[in-house]
Amino acid sequence: MHEYWADVELEETLEFGSYEVTREEIVEFAGRYDPQTFHLDEEAAAESMFGGLVASGWHTAAMTMRLIVDNYLSESGAVGSPGVEDLRWPAPVRPGDTLRVRSVPIEREPWSEDLGLVKTETTTLNQDDVAVQEQTARVLYPRR
Repeated sequence: MHEYWADVELEETLEFGSYEVTREEIVEFAGRYDPQTFHLDEEAAAESMFGGLVASGWHTAAMTMRLIVDNYLSESGAVGSPGVEDLRWPAPVRPGDTLRVRSVPIEREPWSEDLGLVKTETTTLNQDDVAVQEQTARVLYPRR
C-alpha cells in the first residue's frame, strides 16, 4: 500500500472491491437523500428515461467511497482529500449490480512541505465492465 506520496506510482492500476447493490438500499438512500421517483418507485421508474429503478448518483458516489476506504485508504498513508475535480455517472446503477473500483494515479505534485497531492482517475464499474461512475480525485499523502 502507498504510505507516502513518493510511494505512489503514476499509471499503476489498482482494482478492488465487490459490492452488490440491493433494491432496498436504493430506495432507502433515495428516501433519505434523493427522493426522485425513478429512485423510489418501480412503476414510475419504468416510465422514466431509465426504464426501471436506479440508484441515485450520490448513492453511487457513497458506495464507491466505501469500496475505496475498505480496500485502499484504510491501509494507505492517505490523510484526506481537498476534493474531486470532476464527477460523472455515465450509466445507471440498478438493483443486483455488483460494483468494483479501478483507480489510476495520473499526476503528483507537492502540496506543502509535509504533504503531496496525487490526482487519481477512479472508475466504478459494474459486473459487465460498464463504467457507472468516473471521477478525478485529489488525495493527500505525507511526504518523507
